[in-house]
Amino acid sequence: MPSSTSSSSESVDMSKFDRPLPKRQLRNTVIVAFVICVTLMTGWELYWRDFGVPASYRNSEGLWTIQRRRIDNGEGDKTVLTGSSRVFFNTQLDVWEAESGQRPIQLALEGTSPLRIMEGLADDDDFTGTLLVGVAPMLFFSGFEYRQAVVDRYGKETPTQWLGQQISMPFEPYLRFYFPDYALFQILHRQDWPVREGWNSNIVLDVRKLANYRKDRNARLWSKVADNEDYRNEARMIWESGFVPMDERDDAFKTMALEGRATQIERAVTATKKLHERGIDVIFVRNPAEGHYAMSEPMFNPRAETWDVLIEKTGALGIHWLDHEELQGFYLPEWSHMTGSEADRYTKALYHVIQRELAAHKNMQSE
Repeated sequence: MPSSTSSSSESVDMSKFDRPLPKRQLRNTVIVAFVICVTLMTGWELYWRDFGVPASYRNSEGLWTIQRRRIDNGEGDKTVLTGSSRVFFNTQLDVWEAESGQRPIQLALEGTSPLRIMEGLADDDDFTGTLLVGVAPMLFFSGFEYRQAVVDRYGKETPTQWLGQQISMPFEPYLRFYFPDYALFQILHRQDWPVREGWNSNIVLDVRKLANYRKDRNARLWSKVADNEDYRNEARMIWESGFVPMDERDDAFKTMALEGRATQIERAVTATKKLHERGIDVIFVRNPAEGHYAMSEPMFNPRAETWDVLIEKTGALGIHWLDHEELQGFYLPEWSHMTGSEADRYTKALYHVIQRELAAHKNMQSE
């Protein structure tokens, strides 16, 4: 009688499992697939060019890292600009260079508190220049970091990330669709889909493309924001989305906001002290804002409780646009950023206000 396990030792004919490929040339298939890919990509590119998208580098983590490393590679004596999008878009490097003879390093990040960048520079002995810190109240005094991953990348960039950035940059100025705002899934995400019952519709909308960028991160507001009423209104709507007045907030939120504000000011005080001890000038700048921000920023961060305290405790020079007539009267299409031509005028005015006030500040300290 055969063993119950004898079947396991029997040979199995594996040929019945063979699945040979059809005997045909794959070259034509590859060619057809390539033509379809190129046709679709070309159509997508032409669509966004027709939409008016200009040439621009991507405002990527890698591009910021390149600029940050300039300080480590012998350019630490330059003026460094940091802050959020108002410093980023409103401070034009060409104009600053024309006025000062030196092109600054742009490290500002949209939607992001500059305090971690400031702290990093305070601990970096390679930095010996001048630091301009933009103060957008809702970001600075909350410590919010929309672009946190950018700062994280510095010092941790892998060889693969570095190589990817080098490969990407030659193509970026020539491909309009190669911008995060025009990725297919991003476009699908921002469609006006029906809201499910019970879902919170009071959400913060994703920010659309607002600026164009050069290789050294000089940013300039896209003319479409100013010239196209629908696009401008969409930007304003995004800034207003998710807003809840302070008097409608609960006590827990108010307590958290006050404690967070104090924490951010102390962080700034500590970093400024380190920089001052190394002989580095620190200049805090409060850029113009209007519309929704003229109402919401004082509501959540009254000047007397935030800006004035910051300047007093740090002992640094503070330039507030409301204190200087030269920094007023500029056009901000969506309430927060200036058009390119206005930013040129503003940069020139800001530079000369800083030079005048910095000299007066130093004279006062020496007395």
